[in-house]
Amino acid sequence: RLADDGTRTVSAAMKEVRLKGIHRIEVRDDKGELDVADLEIRYARIRVLPPIGKQKRYPALDLVVIHACERSEPRNRRAINWKLLTNMPVSSRKEAIEKLDWYAMRWKIETFHKILKSGCRAEDARLRTAERLTNLIALYSIVSWRVFWITMLARVAPQAPATAALSELEIQLLETMVKDAGRPLRRKTLGSYLIKLARLGGYLARASDPPPGNMVIWRGLSRLADVQLGAAIAAQNCG
Repeated sequence: RLADDGTRTVSAAMKEVRLKGIHRIEVRDDKGELDVADLEIRYARIRVLPPIGKQKRYPALDLVVIHACERSEPRNRRAINWKLLTNMPVSSRKEAIEKLDWYAMRWKIETFHKILKSGCRAEDARLRTAERLTNLIALYSIVSWRVFWITMLARVAPQAPATAALSELEIQLLETMVKDAGRPLRRKTLGSYLIKLARLGGYLARASDPPPGNMVIWRGLSRLADVQLGAAIAAQNCG
């Protein structure tokens, strides 16, 4: 995209901008291991021109361009190279980092919507009124949030008690349905029971496998809910 008077690109203009600071973030590599990335931050307000074929139809815009590029090439993942455009004011390193933090939440938002669409299959609903559809999406949103929350909580706090995210009945059913490969678990940690839950959803739990993702957790929770419902019905009929 051309900038200023049209004689140079936005990228060329940003190369002339001095370094405004270094920002450290935590990321995960291709194997799911936690890593640290040091980003060089540059930002500037630039006049951005519309595409050449559309310059007669659209005006130029004064936008803030933020570049956040990793200082060194990592070994187990692709280097971070974020190039953001915003019409919001950015006049300090703090404000630039704020916009970067917002952008870093993008993948979480997209993952949530993936669970909502692919897991809950919200787009396949055939309800005829907006009110019913709104109620359904509200319920699906709670389910999607729980799937995403359990997946992320087990990664950042695997030693937390399993009761932080699972009910006593869910824990009991997981112990019955998914046996431990070695000796029985001494502690009921969230990380260990998440593996059991993921195995219900098809996760192989091999030593080289990355941490369980949202879709295997979704399938595991779906199967666990069916078993839990069956156990509740059996208790009523047999008790």
